[in-house]
Amino acid sequence: MLEIYKTKASKLAGTDYKEIRHKALAYYNVIKSRTRRRPYIRSAYFNKEKIFLGIFWSHLYDKNLQEQKRRMKFFNCAIELVEKSRNEPVSKVNVDKSREILHRFTGISPDGELFFVQIKEDSSKKQKWLMSIFPLEK
Repeated sequence: MLEIYKTKASKLAGTDYKEIRHKALAYYNVIKSRTRRRPYIRSAYFNKEKIFLGIFWSHLYDKNLQEQKRRMKFFNCAIELVEKSRNEPVSKVNVDKSREILHRFTGISPDGELFFVQIKEDSSKKQKWLMSIFPLEK
């Protein structure tokens, strides 16, 4: 049974790429200012373990601008989902790298849009990284 976490945080408002990017980065900078090292959030599901955020931005910037905008709108929702959700994700071993486990959480925004958050776990280093945020394809 797929459990869906309903977020209280709403999607980032705006139609312009710059406007949405500015809001997402402002929220990211709040998280970043909490530490001197690599920015992270703590996950309720993983017993308050750190989830590092660095890979997310490099992965996001590989996409085209339209896709970046579509994904960035869910940044606040995704952070809340990772921090507060205790729902079991869909987990599978990465076919390319056997030491990596990919966890996919499902969430729904207050306005009813379904989205997914993918976290990569490196089992050899015992680290977890926020990889990707993406809404359900329309």
